[in-house]
Amino acid sequence: MLADSDEAAELASEYLSRGLVGQGSRADAQHVALATVAQADILVSWNFKHIVNVGRIRRFHAVNIELGYGTPEIRTPLEALDYEKEL
Repeated sequence: MLADSDEAAELASEYLSRGLVGQGSRADAQHVALATVAQADILVSWNFKHIVNVGRIRRFHAVNIELGYGTPEIRTPLEALDYEKEL
C-alpha cells in the first residue's frame, strides 16, 4: 500500500490538466501517479478504459519522462503473474 503524498497529487493533477483522463477519473490518475512517485516497477490494474491500454500508457509515460519521473510498467494481473506452464 502506498500513502498519498503531495507530490503524487500534483502529478495526478498534471495528468488531468493534460487530458490523459477526465476530471471524473481522478482516482485513476492518482493510482498511476502514486506508482510513479514511489518508483514502482509495475502497476497492475484491470482498468482497461483509463489505465491499461497502449494509448494511455504512452501518454502517462510521456508526461512522466517530461517531468523527470520513471515509467512503471503498466500491466493486467494476468500479465504480471509469474508461473511456469507444465509440459
